[in-house]
Amino acid sequence: MQYALIIRESADDFKRREDPTYKNSWIAYTQALVQAGIMTGGAGLTPPETATVVRRRGEDHDVQDGPFPEGKEQLGGFYLIDVPNLDAALEWAVRVPVSKDGSVEVRPRLQM
Repeated sequence: MQYALIIRESADDFKRREDPTYKNSWIAYTQALVQAGIMTGGAGLTPPETATVVRRRGEDHDVQDGPFPEGKEQLGGFYLIDVPNLDAALEWAVRVPVSKDGSVEVRPRLQM
């Protein structure tokens, strides 16, 4: 079964991405997923201020630079993993090197 590990980071975490120790912890985690043969995709994302949001307004669309999240956590990236069950996905989720201000959401992939 495929699961998305959705990574949420704080604004400070986005700034820490240039720190070699922080960066290397993510590289090591990604390598562990690859070596386990369960990673099927994923990507880190640029900071929220680089985004563009498109919202439907009736039949029209509104385009706006950058989301304006009210929470402390912002979408930082995701991994797609293929594991037997939710318990296995959670075992990998607790290993994600998020800071104390971040979180990992584990969500099953919609089967179409």
